[in-house]
Amino acid sequence: MSESYSILSESLHASRSEQPYRTAFHFQPPQNWMNGSPVSTCGIQRRNGMDHGSEPLALLFRFRHNPPGNKPVILYTGIDSQHRQVKNLAVPKNLSDPYLREWDKHTANPVIDVPEGIQPGDFRDPTTAWLSDDGKWRTIIGSQKDKAGIAFLYRSAEFVNWTRHESPLHEVAGTGIWECPDFFPVMVDGTNGVDTSIMSPTVKHVLKVGLYDYGKDYYMIGYYNSEIEKYVPQNELTLSTLRLDYGKYYASKSFFDPVKNRRILMAWVNESDSEADAIAKGWSGLQSFPRSIWLDRNQKQLVQWPIEEIEMLHENEVSLQNKNLEGGSLHEIQGITACQADVKISFKLTNLEEAENLDPSGIDPQLLCSEMGASTNGKFGPFGLLALASNDLTEQTAIFFRVFQNNGRYFVLMCSDQSWSSTRNGLDKTTFSAFVDIDPQQDEISLRCLITRSLRALEEGCITARVYPTLAIVEQAKLFAFNNGTESVVISELRAWSVKKARINIEETVV
Repeated sequence: MSESYSILSESLHASRSEQPYRTAFHFQPPQNWMNGSPVSTCGIQRRNGMDHGSEPLALLFRFRHNPPGNKPVILYTGIDSQHRQVKNLAVPKNLSDPYLREWDKHTANPVIDVPEGIQPGDFRDPTTAWLSDDGKWRTIIGSQKDKAGIAFLYRSAEFVNWTRHESPLHEVAGTGIWECPDFFPVMVDGTNGVDTSIMSPTVKHVLKVGLYDYGKDYYMIGYYNSEIEKYVPQNELTLSTLRLDYGKYYASKSFFDPVKNRRILMAWVNESDSEADAIAKGWSGLQSFPRSIWLDRNQKQLVQWPIEEIEMLHENEVSLQNKNLEGGSLHEIQGITACQADVKISFKLTNLEEAENLDPSGIDPQLLCSEMGASTNGKFGPFGLLALASNDLTEQTAIFFRVFQNNGRYFVLMCSDQSWSSTRNGLDKTTFSAFVDIDPQQDEISLRCLITRSLRALEEGCITARVYPTLAIVEQAKLFAFNNGTESVVISELRAWSVKKARINIEETVV
């Protein structure tokens, strides 16, 4: 087996025409409901040089590799007879099985009880444990008290008997319950990932929490003081702070890949259609395409990029350089499968002094994008891509930028407009948006877009959306670059590929 992580996908039992919304290079079960963090549902692990990502188990939880005795163990949230969320352990039944398909519950369960004063349903999702300098393991567990989000910290010498630290690792008033927390180090100078147990002056720590009340993942970058067990963020958590993704993306979880020295992030992507639609389809939910993550050079935010294995699925490359897009122009990107593609495009702007004036302070970017859609002309913008578009543009999903100026500074708004994505009624067609940290005077405005039939994910600025076209499906889907601004923009470079369906890993039984 390859030393790199295998790309896994679902087994399709229906034809492409019968299942036009099933993705082709994301993990998705053949049927039924998928939700929750990817490590808890997929059991991502690496053991004895083998790669795994889709265990045939209904029960897979937080996985920690190499705890005491160099044996794998699962620490997970269970429900006791009093309907309280407690923490349990599971151990492999047969260590000689390379896939670890069967697990036994530990006789010491539950190993962690709900703390006093915490509601029984507000104590969940232990994160990946780390080993500190004192030889003890640490983990954090999400919770809340009086609407304050809490990350409780626990310590153990042997991974069975756990003691809660007298104060939380971190808490923020008014944020509600924290679930699916993730806590990991990132290099301050470099793109390599590091193991969760690394503690040194060369790393900062990321604390990611899922805010249950809002269904969104937020993160902080800061410093972990292991002597006093406190986390000090350089950006405190608010509803306008850093998010991993500004679209359909929740319950994310990262893990360290020791073979390629990278940290990989995945998340749950839920649907935008109704429960009745899900029942009719026979399935609901999928996992995002894995992203490599690292700290940006300014140490202010995370950089995310699709893992390199997607290149194994590339075919039919097309390219374009120095293409001028005048105001009101449209350019079809031909030669690739538009419903299943990987697209990189960079725009170069001149005459920026003509950009519209707008004070960004206090502005909700989502509201701004909703009010100024892809058809609303500005000076610089909207320009970008029309994905999963029908030939007559009756259906289109617009991913675009607008550039504004204020007091000599320029800022870039990125929008994902689903309002014309389908002729179907009853869909959630929310517009997603964010201000992106780009200076158009110094840098080109670049976009990476993964398109797979009903999923469209932007991997720079990070917006994931589910769309359900009725006309722009399979071979009928089109892809365009467009500029509806009055000022010209230049496509300095475009590279795009068709993306093949991911290979399915199936264990063969030898008789």
